[in-house]
Amino acid sequence: MNHKENLVNIACIQMEPVFGDIPGNTRKSIELINQASNKGANIIVLPELCNSGYVFNSRIEALSLAEEIPSGPTVQSWIRVAKENDVYIVAGINEKEGDKLYNSAVLIGPEGYIGTYRKNHLWNEEKYYFEEGNLGFPVFETKYGKLGILVCYDIWFPEAFRVYAKHGVDLVCVATNWVPMAYQPKEEKRMAVHIAQANAHMNSVFVACADRVGVERGQPFIGSSVIVDSDGWCVTGPASYDEEELLLATCDLSKARRGKQKTKLNSIMDDRREEIYQVEQKIH
Repeated sequence: MNHKENLVNIACIQMEPVFGDIPGNTRKSIELINQASNKGANIIVLPELCNSGYVFNSRIEALSLAEEIPSGPTVQSWIRVAKENDVYIVAGINEKEGDKLYNSAVLIGPEGYIGTYRKNHLWNEEKYYFEEGNLGFPVFETKYGKLGILVCYDIWFPEAFRVYAKHGVDLVCVATNWVPMAYQPKEEKRMAVHIAQANAHMNSVFVACADRVGVERGQPFIGSSVIVDSDGWCVTGPASYDEEELLLATCDLSKARRGKQKTKLNSIMDDRREEIYQVEQKIH
């Protein structure tokens, strides 16, 4: 099957939020969104919890820095800037629904609020503050193609990418707060970048990861934002470990659809053998 070329400019904003300064973080994110738009970006990805910061001391503190979606001031500000710039925005946010908290990311477009993804796999002390995601893996239709969203630790679960691939997603946007990993070789790319590349390759999807930088309450973050094509190669990035950066890449999302047919005889989707994956294995 032939797929018409589908070019889109994807931006990842690597920034350093200030813990607890929601108005300041929102203003900064808008400045950076405007910069990305002025450089031609159509889809802009921001880090995990970029409105509130990440390292909470208590659930009460986390709750005090949470907002409802889409009525909260941060999302309303992003809605305005998305309309003004005719762009799509994926951004991490501390979401409140009643007395429950979610580590979420929103998708906003020129038409306004589109939808929410709630982090399904909670990392470390996040389990003290947030509920596990209850929205599954929603697929969002945009004028550029089908988008999926993940948050940070979600990319360690290949099932997430495979679900999106099965539903025809072209681009997975990852809002993330990657932290250093033990035994990282000094000159090696960060493990998270390898994982993004592997999942992109295995599922023929583009992957855009926007990480944060800086040290918050003693916790360092590692930057390394990256945009990966559907063959698993870095289109741009990884970014630096410790500097704010704007990554921008022009991607042909139709390549994701073509790549699912690996050879004349092989399709990454059709070759799956679901009937054998759940069978209890005999030990010989």
